[in-house]
Amino acid sequence: MAWVIMPDHFHWLVQLEQRSLAQLMQSIKSRSTLTINRALNQRGAFWQTGYHDRAIRDGEDLLPFARYIVANPLRAGLVKKIGDYTLWDACWL
Repeated sequence: MAWVIMPDHFHWLVQLEQRSLAQLMQSIKSRSTLTINRALNQRGAFWQTGYHDRAIRDGEDLLPFARYIVANPLRAGLVKKIGDYTLWDACWL
């Protein structure tokens, strides 16, 4: 529903349907590591072990969470306005 790729990590807002979070993270990390290693002609682990998550309860307004996620480049000082950062998206746009 929302995501941003930062220089050394990523944030996303996702609704789990068919997989557990652990299964989804394993798949994302595995596939992206293969792609990144091929592009950089290197081998080995790319992502740190583990991940941090926060469950959102049914009925909570998702928009504030999405705004927080896509504003990460602003808070990190990477850009002055979010439109200048290209590695993000949200389903509300």
